[in-house]
Amino acid sequence: MNKTKLILFLAFAAFTAVTFIHPVYPHEQFLQHAGTILLLIPLFADLVKDRMPMSAFVGILLFAVLHVIGARYIYSYVPYKEWGVSLGIVDASFFQDPRNHYDRFVHFCFGVFLFPYIRYACKRWLNLKALPAIFMSWLIIQTGSMVYELFEWLLTIVMSPEQADNYNGQQGDIWDAQKDMVLAMMGSTLLAVYYFVKDMFQREE
Repeated sequence: MNKTKLILFLAFAAFTAVTFIHPVYPHEQFLQHAGTILLLIPLFADLVKDRMPMSAFVGILLFAVLHVIGARYIYSYVPYKEWGVSLGIVDASFFQDPRNHYDRFVHFCFGVFLFPYIRYACKRWLNLKALPAIFMSWLIIQTGSMVYELFEWLLTIVMSPEQADNYNGQQGDIWDAQKDMVLAMMGSTLLAVYYFVKDMFQREE
């Protein structure tokens, strides 16, 4: 068992437990954590087998941290603006747009942080070479992003408008799904280019 991975996993578990103290939106928070469970499955499995590259393990963990924060406040109300001002990083006039963009940031990170794991899975389970693995990972990110947006759309059918908006974080933007998918594509494209260049240099060496 990799001790570094174990420490990171336990720190994440403790962080997640803290977010349940005095929950702000308890019903929505528990619903959001269905996604957290999915993220924990490969992490927990790797604690036993220790086959995943550290970059893939940390990528899933970082994305899970962002999701846990979003689950506590439900994405539309994560107070990142207040945190930035209180920490002295920016002043109050810095944020001109009234919209909360935390959900957009997480969709971008979906493409960035999960790419290393998906690339690893493509190489290990599909036996793909470097370049096909990069391309397949890029396609999987786009497909996953689209499937999630379809899932959110289905929620709008079975839930009340208020509950659906709280979960989806649409905030009145009719193009929210399309913008989220574009951001995921941008993040995955950034990583695809990185791995492509990295693999080219390794082949030259």
